[in-house]
Amino acid sequence: MTPKAAKVNWPRVTREVADDLAVDASARDQAGKPPLDEVARLREAGLLSLLTAPGPGGRGTDWSTGCAVIREIAAADGSVGELVGRHYALSWSGRFFGTADTAERLEKKAVARQWLWGGALDLPEADPGLALTPADGGYLLHGRETLGAGVGVADRLILGATLDSGDVLVVQVDPAHPGVTADRPAERYGQRLVGGGSVEFDAVPVASAELIGALPRDEHAVPPAATLASLAIRLVLVHTALGIAEGALAEARDLLRSAPGSWQPAGEDGEESVVRPSHDPYVLLAYGELATLERSAAAVVDQATRALAHGLSAGQELGVEERGDIAVHVAVAEAVSAEAATGITTRLLELTAGAEAAAPTGLDRFWRNARMVTARQPAARRLRDIGDHYLNGTHPRLAFPV
Repeated sequence: MTPKAAKVNWPRVTREVADDLAVDASARDQAGKPPLDEVARLREAGLLSLLTAPGPGGRGTDWSTGCAVIREIAAADGSVGELVGRHYALSWSGRFFGTADTAERLEKKAVARQWLWGGALDLPEADPGLALTPADGGYLLHGRETLGAGVGVADRLILGATLDSGDVLVVQVDPAHPGVTADRPAERYGQRLVGGGSVEFDAVPVASAELIGALPRDEHAVPPAATLASLAIRLVLVHTALGIAEGALAEARDLLRSAPGSWQPAGEDGEESVVRPSHDPYVLLAYGELATLERSAAAVVDQATRALAHGLSAGQELGVEERGDIAVHVAVAEAVSAEAATGITTRLLELTAGAEAAAPTGLDRFWRNARMVTARQPAARRLRDIGDHYLNGTHPRLAFPV
C-alpha cells in the first residue's frame, strides 16, 4: 500500500532509501544489471507515487519535495536518481498534455498499481521515429524510439507519435505487449543502471482511452503549460547532476577523514608530527573551493525549481512570457550545475588519488556519471540562450530532450 503523503516524513524515508542504495552503489555500478531491485526499493518506500499531483486522502506532494528526493537519491546512486527523476516528470504527462479528467484518471491508476513510467517526448516538428495509424477503437503504433531511461523496467511508457497530419499524439503504452521489442541497453560509460536504450513497436494497439493529449505541428501553437514538460525533464537532470556532485563531495570527505596521516619532519622544537590529509592547509583550501561551488550551484538550482513549481501551479493560466522566464531559469541552472558536477568530480579524483590507489572505493563512478548526465546539456547552447535573453530579451527555443 502506498504511504499517504500527509502522514509520511518523506525526507526521512528518502534518507533511508538513499543510505540503503549507497551501501552497494559501487558494486551495482560495476555489475551494470537492469535496475529491477532498485525499482523495488523505490516502490516499497512509496517514492514512485510521491510526485503525483495532490488528491483525496493526501495523495501526492509538491514539486520541490520531489526534486529534493531526486537529488538525495542521486547523491547515493546517480543512475537511480535519474531514473526516478525522469519517472517523476513523465508522471505529470496527464497534467501537461491532457484534460483534468484525463490526468486524474491516469494518476489514480498509476498510484494504485505503483507504476514506474518510462518514455520520451520529442519536438512537435521533428520526426520522433514513431507513427500512429488509425485502427478500430484507436490506433496502431509503429517505429523505433530511443528512451532516456526505464527500458526493461518501466511498467508503462509515455510516447509522442506522429499522425499523417503531422500532429503529435501523446500516448501511454504497455511495454509487455508482444509487439514491443526492447533492445538490451548497451554498455554505458556512466549512468549504467538508468535503463536507457531503444524500443521497437510493431503494430502495437493504442486504444482511444490510452490517448493522453496532442501537440500541434507548429511549436508556437503549443500551450505554454504543455511546454513545461521539456523544462521538467531538463530540471530533473539538473538535480541529478547536482546530487552526483554532492554525493561525490560527501564520499570523498569520508575517505579523507579516515585516511592515515603522514609523518612530518621535526621542526624547530625537535618534535616530529603526524598530519592528517583532512588537516592539510592545501586540502582545506581545495575543499573550501569545491564546497562553495556546490552551494552556489544549489542556490541557482533551487531558484529554478521554485520558478518551475510556480509555473506548474499556474496550469493552463500560464502565459508565454512567464514560460520564457522559467526557461531562462532552467538554462542557467543547467549551465551552473554542469560546471559544478564536472568540476567537483574531476578535482576530487585528483585530491583522493593516493587513497583511491591504495584501496579503490569506486569514487570514479561519480565522475563518469556526471559526465554522462551533463553531456546531454550542451553548455555552449545554454550559455548562448542565456546571453541572447540578457542582451536581446529572447526566450530559449522550445526543446523536448529524450
